[in-house]
Amino acid sequence: MHHFYSVIIGTELLNGRRVDKHFAFINQELQDRGLLHVGSFVIQDSPALIQNCFNMILQDPKSVMFCFGGIGATPDDLTRAIASEVFTGQPLTLHVKAKELIVNQFGDEAYPHRITMAMLPPEADLLHNVINQVPGFSLFNRFFFTPGFPSMSWPMVKEALDKHFPTQPKFFSSSFIVEAAENDLIEIMEALPKELNFSSLPRFEEQKRIVEIYLAHTDRALVEHWSDFFKKSVLKKGKIIRGC
Repeated sequence: MHHFYSVIIGTELLNGRRVDKHFAFINQELQDRGLLHVGSFVIQDSPALIQNCFNMILQDPKSVMFCFGGIGATPDDLTRAIASEVFTGQPLTLHVKAKELIVNQFGDEAYPHRITMAMLPPEADLLHNVINQVPGFSLFNRFFFTPGFPSMSWPMVKEALDKHFPTQPKFFSSSFIVEAAENDLIEIMEALPKELNFSSLPRFEEQKRIVEIYLAHTDRALVEHWSDFFKKSVLKKGKIIRGC
């Protein structure tokens, strides 16, 4: 299974001038398609930080990345050059089709600045921009780079997912509350099979320790079996179980 990452670039998100909308979108889109979102990063427009983030994701052989922001023409738009260095090891080069699209959109006003958005990594494929035709781009059908504007980037993401990543079988889940300290349940947790998606969220409720348990897998029978195992094991400890 692919490991999907999202990278959301923009200092304005971290200093509070803008509110991020990309995470909720990409997370829901991947969930709806049965795809695994393993990591999401909101980072500032820092060359070293962007490069380190890209390098980390590249080290995962199953990685697929959707990147939002930083592909414009202003000095703080660093994504194109860093992506080229990290993912191809080569400098940016003029993409003839991207140049054509930008010139067709802006005419003489494409020069001298907007045309720089046609400088892309070698082997880049274009992502269609439904708003103004200035394309995003992708590399190796794994790494996708889109604008920071949701109206432009989200259709690109949906098109890429539709084209390259078929919807996977739906995950079945079971969740319930155990009135106990998380520490009391560790032995039961350790008995669960590794292929089962599992999470444990402890919290206080009216001065009482409770733990929300979540189990999920594409195999409904597997989820039902281990959910039943967990509940029976909890009851043997004299703990109370209730719904979420």
